[in-house]
Amino acid sequence: MFNKLKAVENKYEELTQRLTQPEVLSDAEAYKKIATEHAEIAEIVEKYREYKNALQARNEARELLGTNLDEDFKALVKEEFEEAGMRMEQLEISLKKLLMPKDPNDNKNVIFEIRAGAGGEEAALFAAVLFRMYSMYAERHRWSVEIVDISDTGIGGIKEIVFTINGRGAYSRLKFESGVHRVQRVPATETGGRIHTSTATVAVLPEVDEVEVELNMNDVEVDTFRSSGAGGQHINKTESAIRLTHKPTGIVVTCQDEKSQLKNKEQAFKVLRSKLYEKYKNEQDSEVAQTRKSQVGTGDRSERIRTYNYTQNRVTDHRIDLTLYKLEMILNGDLEEVIDALITSDESAKLSVTEE
Repeated sequence: MFNKLKAVENKYEELTQRLTQPEVLSDAEAYKKIATEHAEIAEIVEKYREYKNALQARNEARELLGTNLDEDFKALVKEEFEEAGMRMEQLEISLKKLLMPKDPNDNKNVIFEIRAGAGGEEAALFAAVLFRMYSMYAERHRWSVEIVDISDTGIGGIKEIVFTINGRGAYSRLKFESGVHRVQRVPATETGGRIHTSTATVAVLPEVDEVEVELNMNDVEVDTFRSSGAGGQHINKTESAIRLTHKPTGIVVTCQDEKSQLKNKEQAFKVLRSKLYEKYKNEQDSEVAQTRKSQVGTGDRSERIRTYNYTQNRVTDHRIDLTLYKLEMILNGDLEEVIDALITSDESAKLSVTEE
């Protein structure tokens, strides 16, 4: 690890020098490329230098402890020695995390799909609750939310919704939300006070660029149709809605939220590219091969990654055995504690593999 860190530090110093060269300063594109690479390894180098300073402090303290010291001064030096050692341990953990392979999608925007699962109208109402939760979480991070397609029940529920969350780092924070979410609560229509269990499935996809997916336009069937649902006088007057069918895979994407056919088409192609990217990536990677169906499950009540229990004010993430008694706060977008715990668990698992 330390050989790698030394190499990264040498690279950092080389890039620092190049950023001052006239030929780089006069070339905006070259400067941007080098500055980006410089910034990407800056934190690793900073932590590595902190580690070397702590190592030096510990070595100096060790040397002093080998000399004749009065008891009071010896106690101070011993304390410095122990503090430097603890600091080194903390920095070593940080450095291991920083050196772990980065998910290339982490800084990308996100495409979300939420579908009502088992539970009828109650499941559709829960899907609407989840959409609101993620929208409020995005708002806390000053990320934007755009609806691509929605099918509602007309009484507050959502059968299916596709939307994007646009913001730096969105995928890194939200990628663990894929799966079956389960709710346990007493529906407003339940006269006997019985608790009902319903589900909704969530899929989280990174938004990908055109260059990342080879898309043959001859393989895509493009249909236009009139939008349906709420929308005032515009609805049913123009065929602004878009349906894309990728013939080789059978993937279908619709977008009807925008009044402009051009905007709907642009959004629909974004979603299609992301779905194709996920499909091809999963096929190529045998270790993590999962079809989209297995990612979100079937929606059965027995399958779940997280349970939201209204009567107990409880949210439990079953993957990491985390239970929090602040349901209302979480449903209002306060997901930080859950997401931080999921990220920490993922990092710990990766560290374990690295250390083995």
